[in-house]
Amino acid sequence: MSLPEESGPVGNLPDVAPQLRALRRRASLTLEAAARSAGLSPAHLSRLETAQRQPSLPMLLGLARIYGTTVSELLGETVADRDAIVRAADMEPTAAGGWSYWQAGASGRGMQVLRVHVPHGAQGDIVRVHPGEEWLYVLKGRLRLRLGDTAHVLAPGDSAHFDSLTPHRLAADGHDGTDLLFVHTLLQSPTAGLCIGPTTGVTP
Repeated sequence: MSLPEESGPVGNLPDVAPQLRALRRRASLTLEAAARSAGLSPAHLSRLETAQRQPSLPMLLGLARIYGTTVSELLGETVADRDAIVRAADMEPTAAGGWSYWQAGASGRGMQVLRVHVPHGAQGDIVRVHPGEEWLYVLKGRLRLRLGDTAHVLAPGDSAHFDSLTPHRLAADGHDGTDLLFVHTLLQSPTAGLCIGPTTGVTP
């Protein structure tokens, strides 16, 4: 499956383009090989690396797995001495692909911990398939979660824990959006596969 390309230059993200290029080269991947693993065209990945396109949060998660790194490193963020405590005042929101998220854990760990706001209609047609595990907990609003062929609606206090190789899709079930705690494992392998693309029959 191929990932729908997004328009517009990077605006809400830090200057992630140089990091994308540097980390790809550190993983010894050509532009073509990295793009193929991420389900992107080489031209689209090139536009991400030259700041002509804005990567979505699913793209950042996928590229981090492929390059054996974290979203924090892709964004050029560091946490001194990998402090075990992350204070609310130190959590800076980042926007990607319509989602807003806050790093809720230290960088460089085997798990990535995020607090995420999913607006209504944002990335709702994107299906994700990749190695690893995911756990999420609904803080506010209602979440539509599709796992394989089964659809679920989660209310505040509900959680889900699943193998990320199960095709999955997340969307807010309400115009006010959904707030989540989100944890995913990071596979430290530059060859970890990822497939992100539109659901069959759904127009991006």
